[in-house]
Amino acid sequence: MKIAILPGDGIGPEIVEQAVNVLNALGEKFELESAPVGGAGYAAHGHPLPEGTLKLAKEADAILFGAVGDWQYDTLERSLRPEQAILGLRKHLGLFANLRPAILYPELANASTLKPEVVSGLDILIIRELTGDIYFGQPRGVRTAPDGAFKGEREGFDTMRYAESEIRRIAHVAFQAAQKRGKRLTSVDKANVLETFQFWKDIVTDVHKEYPDVALDHMYVDNAAMQLVRAPKKFDVIVTGNMFGDILSDQAAMLTGSIGMLPSASLDASNKGLYEPSHGSAPDIAGKGIANPLATILSAAMMLRFSLNKAEQADRIDNAVKKVLAQGLRTADIYEAGTTKVGTGEMGAAVVKALV
Repeated sequence: MKIAILPGDGIGPEIVEQAVNVLNALGEKFELESAPVGGAGYAAHGHPLPEGTLKLAKEADAILFGAVGDWQYDTLERSLRPEQAILGLRKHLGLFANLRPAILYPELANASTLKPEVVSGLDILIIRELTGDIYFGQPRGVRTAPDGAFKGEREGFDTMRYAESEIRRIAHVAFQAAQKRGKRLTSVDKANVLETFQFWKDIVTDVHKEYPDVALDHMYVDNAAMQLVRAPKKFDVIVTGNMFGDILSDQAAMLTGSIGMLPSASLDASNKGLYEPSHGSAPDIAGKGIANPLATILSAAMMLRFSLNKAEQADRIDNAVKKVLAQGLRTADIYEAGTTKVGTGEMGAAVVKALV
């Protein structure tokens, strides 16, 4: 089993190091190979997704990804900025389905900004389409407006597009995920305003005919954002487009107390995936040894479960994380009075020690 290790920028190398330590402690024979990506890729090879890194990602059975982004690269043209690496990997590898669980561990109920009675027991899954929508639609750019109320002025424009096959394949992923959980699926759209999402709604409704055991409801994105804060436990599985999913999944992350706790998986049609924490590169705390590695460690568990068919080993990691939280160990982002504050390396070592 070959795993591409792409640490990236900021806190990426620190948190990935801890996840690799956990993987190495499992007793499996993994072939781990590292490569630069993001700002590190640009610094080493003049591009955020160097050819060698992309080649490694294509050859590997799975990819463990840290985070990309650094302020020092903000003045580069957009195609060379670190964030283009993750977009490029999604495109070149056909990673169209992003799975982001939002689970509130009982020990962290007080870390959420919402009342414990609102979020206790939270366990939802957001499935975001990754390769279409306004992020990738063409045409796009800056031009002189050819028409409209501001004809003749400079304007920026992007195009929201979804092909029927794109919607169908993400809908199947969502319905199948719902079948394995509470058999409830909420499709989030903006069909009352956007033609693209009326089309989305129509296609998801049609796919639903193949999954009569799953209850489907449709919800406008603005209402979904409100309900995630008002009554998040009413959701089970949420499926939505690229831009809405980007926003809602980060919102859901804060229900759990810290985005530093949330893993994610981005899968292709064969369940080969890229696994990364849901948070960013946090360059402001890079090198200080205070970043929370648990989201990356939990991402490694998702990798074992979805791409490497090692569910038992995934369970070992999940249970080890629960154990260290029960022991009261906390990084700064989830610390509260009465618990023990630890650094990145200490938390990683505690997870390794808790493996059974």
